[in-house]
Amino acid sequence: MEKPPLMTSSQGPQPSTNYRNLITILSIDGGGIKGIIPATILAFLESQLQEIDGDQDARLSDYFDIIAGTSTGGLVTAMLTAPDENNRPLFAAKDIRPFYLEHCPRIFPQERGLFGAIRKVFRSLRGPKYDGKYLHRILRKKLGEIRLRDTLTNVVIPTFDIKYMQPTIFTSYEVCRSHVSISFRIVNCIS
Repeated sequence: MEKPPLMTSSQGPQPSTNYRNLITILSIDGGGIKGIIPATILAFLESQLQEIDGDQDARLSDYFDIIAGTSTGGLVTAMLTAPDENNRPLFAAKDIRPFYLEHCPRIFPQERGLFGAIRKVFRSLRGPKYDGKYLHRILRKKLGEIRLRDTLTNVVIPTFDIKYMQPTIFTSYEVCRSHVSISFRIVNCIS
């Protein structure tokens, strides 16, 4: 069975003929504030790729056919693949860690003390651990109207729909392949 073609980045390294059937995937784990860990590793990876290729403008989206992430990994995925006005990544990997350090106290607020622990238990029984309002507000400022179909490489963002109690997988590949007229704003794909 022949693989369907993947969306390709207009810039960046193209695979050599020896690796024509190789698909490169970057998978970024979730974990709330722990997103600082993959952000740090990805900044190092991007800097090493820039050094190897001698191109300080090289970005991770130039090297991977698919970038996937769940929860906070979906946030990192969106940041790495959202295009700027020149159709290059809006964020370098090195920009993600400072974003977390600045915004995490409000994205992932920590309840303290006995009453905080009790509130946390009751809140977990009725829905998500964090309400996401601040996160979505800041992402609307940073990512605006960028849609899933606009990403610089294929993305996969698995989420869980609390209302319908089922998983939902957002993917730019499906949007592009099926020519679906509906394309979610990337901000709305992040839980």
